[in-house]
Amino acid sequence: MSSNHHEASTPNKRHKQESPANHYFSYIISIVLTMLAFAIVLYGDLDRSFVLIFIVTLAIVQALIQLFFWMHAKERGHMFPLIFLGGGAFVALTGVITAVYWMWW
Repeated sequence: MSSNHHEASTPNKRHKQESPANHYFSYIISIVLTMLAFAIVLYGDLDRSFVLIFIVTLAIVQALIQLFFWMHAKERGHMFPLIFLGGGAFVALTGVITAVYWMWW
């Protein structure tokens, strides 16, 4: 008998086939969020700080939707890419905060 007997008896793991409905759903949600952002700017009579907070919130929600549906962050085995994305977001946020602090004070 060969030493690879255990490997030959284990079944191959296949990726779960994802339906296109998830992609359609996320695409429609992204379009709706973009339309909301345009509509809030076109309305024009709202407080500037509210518009800014609203648009940033929509951008964060849209980024999360794309991260989980298009980049498959919800699947198993994607922990290292998520860690590196989080590290990159931390570095970018630190850079933005530093630039804002440097320019305004």
